[in-house]
Amino acid sequence: MKSSHILFTGFLLLVFLTTKAQSDFYQIDKIQQINITFEQDNWRYLLDSLRYNGREMLAGVVEINGEKIEKAGVRYRDGRVFTPGAKRNGLYIQLDLNDPAKNYLGFKAIDLSSALRDPSMVREVTAHEIARKYMPAPAANYAKVYINKDYYGLFVNVEVVDENFIQRNFFIKGKALFHCDPNTVETVPDNCNVKAYGSLQKETSKECFQFHFEAIMGNDWPGLMELTQSLDGNEKKLEKILDIDRALWMLAFNNVLVNLASYSGQYSQNYYLFKDDKGRFVPIVNHLNLAFGSFKNTGSGSDLGIRELMTLDPLLNADNEDKPMLKALLNNELFQKNYLAHMRRIVVDNFEDGKFENRSKALQQMIRPHLMEDENRYYEMEEFDKSLTAIIGKRSRIPGLVDFMEKRIGYLNNLPGFTVVPPDISAINVTKRERFSTNKIEDFKIQATVDQYTKKVSIFYRFDDEGQFMEKMMADDGKNNDGEANDGTFGIEIQPENGAQILEYYIFAENAKSVSYDPPNYMYQRHFTSLSELNK
Repeated sequence: MKSSHILFTGFLLLVFLTTKAQSDFYQIDKIQQINITFEQDNWRYLLDSLRYNGREMLAGVVEINGEKIEKAGVRYRDGRVFTPGAKRNGLYIQLDLNDPAKNYLGFKAIDLSSALRDPSMVREVTAHEIARKYMPAPAANYAKVYINKDYYGLFVNVEVVDENFIQRNFFIKGKALFHCDPNTVETVPDNCNVKAYGSLQKETSKECFQFHFEAIMGNDWPGLMELTQSLDGNEKKLEKILDIDRALWMLAFNNVLVNLASYSGQYSQNYYLFKDDKGRFVPIVNHLNLAFGSFKNTGSGSDLGIRELMTLDPLLNADNEDKPMLKALLNNELFQKNYLAHMRRIVVDNFEDGKFENRSKALQQMIRPHLMEDENRYYEMEEFDKSLTAIIGKRSRIPGLVDFMEKRIGYLNNLPGFTVVPPDISAINVTKRERFSTNKIEDFKIQATVDQYTKKVSIFYRFDDEGQFMEKMMADDGKNNDGEANDGTFGIEIQPENGAQILEYYIFAENAKSVSYDPPNYMYQRHFTSLSELNK
């Protein structure tokens, strides 16, 4: 396809700013080594006691890949996976507990998942890797953890979502950050919905939300309440307070990967809501060790069987009043088209031609010798070796990872929403100054050629990498820099604002059944042109 220059805006900047830290601490094929030293020999008992009584930390010396940090804080990881007296529990390490300047490659906290209910040990790493292709999401790799010189185990090293994560991924400090971790143990406060959990149902007071959400940054409870009040089908109102496309990516990701320990499942749990500088909430996924069908409840009854999980409806909970974000977005025709297009993109990029199987096998081969040394591991090596193809466990019945996803993708690819033909954007051209002409190009004239079934084409554009994208319809009427009327070439003329010289953009096309984008991964990659280039 002929196309204008492409600028990896946002993505390249993100890579430039974080490559050093990511490659050294979250590079997937580099296993980290973390040594923790406590003065106390009864550290297991102390960590159990601290976990029971809140979030207090046990002081210790933490050495990460040879770099020592004195007086760090250590506690057992949050969540229902904690088991008192267990031979292994997930760990959370606060490096700047006593000194705000303390960090490792810019990271001030470390989150070590024990990978409970994942005999393959690759669910969390592969899921995070997939998510990061489409939306800001934590990175994840592996770490060998030693406590008081004894090998505690091989853990999944997951990037912490905090103020530093927000700065690295959004390049702003932001206004608020909430984490959804529903309280399913204590009694719900009076006048609160008993089964609302993290579903963003309307509530009568902020106390109801404080019961299920934690304010990591900021204290904008009124903003969170406003979001829930906006999930009423009012598209214009909702667009101002929710990053709809990022929400659609998260929901599409959850459905393809059968990640029901998230908004789409029983407790609508394990996600963050970040309020950006435009006042919109952006969902961020996390805690993905139960993805790929390891958590089985959708919230509408008992756990589903493995076959039911493989054939999970792409429009799950679309008409469920108790899941207002799903209901609001999937009952909008355009949003639903985008959602299904996102699902198809995830399938094509990650699960066709044996990509997922090859990736899972490569990760298992890398970690196998380190897991063999781990006497505290949850599963036997025989179960680990069978975990990609066989169901593990008589009670929990954790599906074989690769076999499960092969059947899941086979089911999705036969559904009407996946067999439709999306719009074909065959060429994009920008008008340049004619050779030897003295007339300079002073605006951007853009054409997009599409197939005969495409009825709507629009351009999303901005003049700088900090501005919000604006949308304008392109036309095929012979009057808008589009050639002949109804010839399949849509055009538009965009006049620069405030002396702008650069245009960053992507193209959106829609037919009766589907949508498509150019570039396909428009979230991080966009077309780019400049007046200086056009006037050469």
